[in-house]
Order: sequence, then structure tokens, then C-alpha cells
Amino acid sequence: MTDQVNADWTELQVTIPAADTDRAGDIAQMVVPYGIYIEDYSHLEEEAMEIAHIDLIDEDLLKKDRTKSIIHVYISPEENPAEAISFLKERFEAVGIENTITAANCAEEDWINNWKKYFKPIPVGNRLLVRPMWEDEYEAGDRVVLHLEPGLAFGTGTHETTRLCMELLEKYVKPGDTMLDMGCGSGILSVAGLLLGAGSAVGVDIDALAVKTAVANAEINHVGDKFTGICGNLADKVTGTFDVVVANIVADVVILLTKDAPRFMKPDTVYIMSGIIDTREDDVLACLADKFEIIDRKEERGWVALAAKLK
Repeated sequence: MTDQVNADWTELQVTIPAADTDRAGDIAQMVVPYGIYIEDYSHLEEEAMEIAHIDLIDEDLLKKDRTKSIIHVYISPEENPAEAISFLKERFEAVGIENTITAANCAEEDWINNWKKYFKPIPVGNRLLVRPMWEDEYEAGDRVVLHLEPGLAFGTGTHETTRLCMELLEKYVKPGDTMLDMGCGSGILSVAGLLLGAGSAVGVDIDALAVKTAVANAEINHVGDKFTGICGNLADKVTGTFDVVVANIVADVVILLTKDAPRFMKPDTVYIMSGIIDTREDDVLACLADKFEIIDRKEERGWVALAAKLK
């Protein structure tokens, strides 16, 4: 692997069977939720026939391997590419997806403009519309608009795990509730909770850039006075109990955080968990079994979100 220099990013090229493109793309999105780019030529002829005669397909495209897809994943200079590769390989092997991963340096601007053009205003649940700050054309109707500048932090609302969490927040957040967002990323869940009526939210993340982004997003949405961003370890930095506790990360971290979660909960606190790939749901349920009762479950495209209360 090439050493990182200056502000160079690392581009991972993940080659997988075309039939596994959707599942593999969802897993890759967990590494870099600010955007991935997928090359998939498996339906080239069918798609081309919709717009032009097949003879007009570029000759280089016709030479592409239709049995494989390539997922381009971009890792920031502050992150460790080896960790991302390890995460991807572990997840792919867990669900039986063959993969080859290569790494090379690239400039930041090569990806940042690529993913932004695919992030459009998106309705979530019945009451919210997530709007990226660079998109000025949108029709909110009677939805509350959540204005978002995700920066490089996790959480755009486009991924199933985030949407499922927001739908559960819409269902369980009551006016004036206090909220704890464990691993807050861009702050999208904290801001959503506040826009849905929560009285205050505390967002915790070990990534200082994420906390900075979360604070900025709270201010953009005029709920900055109700949001507290904390950088550091959850157990060391947070005290008190909350009406709603949310964790949208990955199964292993949800399992880890669940050991600490009860100390931040009241008898009737709702604990919302997401980022759980369906093959790991049983592991999460096993860690919840002793102390928690499942009160809700949502699933979309192989991702699971759970809501629980203390027994």
C-alpha cells in the first residue's frame, strides 16, 4: 500500500461478483457513508437499449467484465485504510461475498464532487425531509426540513440504517424528551430528534471532526442551543439518564455500547439501535436478552433497526 502524503486520500477498489453488488455496496457504505461509487456493467445492453441502438455502446464498455462489479471507496487522510480493508473483508466473508481489494492514493477533489451529485433531498418517515445544503430545489410540503452538511462524518439519511433510525425516532420521541446519541457522526439523528420535539440532545463521538460537524448541523437547523456535542469515550464523558438513547453504528459496536447503555436509561427509556446487518441480528439480540425487551423492529435491504426497553 502506498504511504499517505499531504492531503492525499486512499482509494480502495473492491471487486466483487456482479450478483452481490447491492449487498456489497451496503456494507461498503458503512465504512464511508459520505459516498461510494459503483461500476456495474452486468446490465449494459438492457440499459443501453432503453436510450439508443446497441451498436452505439462504447467499445471499451463492451470489453468490461460483466460478471464483476467494482466498488470505489475513498478513505480520508485521517483514517487508517488498513482498518477499512479489514472491516470490509470481515463483513464480506461473514455473508459469503468473494472479494478482491486494492488500494492507491487519490486527490480529495476526485471523490468529493462525485458523491455530492448523488445526494438529493430525501423524505424520511412521515414528517421529515433531509436536504443537503447545496440543494436549493426541493418541495417539503408539510414535512420538517432537516438541513444537512455532512462533511466527512457518518450520516446523510440516504443509507437504510440512518433512515430506519429516524423512522423509529419519529415514532418514539415525545415533546420535551432528553436524548443521547451514541456515536453521533454528522449529528443527523440528534438534529432529527430535536426537530421532532425532543427538548435536548447529547451527541458523543470519538471523532473530533464528527462532533464539530454535528454542532454545526445543530446550529444550521436552529437547535444549537438544545444540542451538546462531546468528543471522547461514552462511559468517561457522559452522566445522567435520558428518555431516548440511540446508537447507529455497526453490530459489534452496538454490542459493546449495550453493556453501558442501561446506566444512561430510565425505567421507560427507549433504546434504538441500527447499523445491524441481518446476519448479525442474532448476536445483538443475544446481548440484549438478559436486560432488555424488544418493542419494535424495522428491516430494509438486509439492515435491521431495533427498539428496546429495560425489563
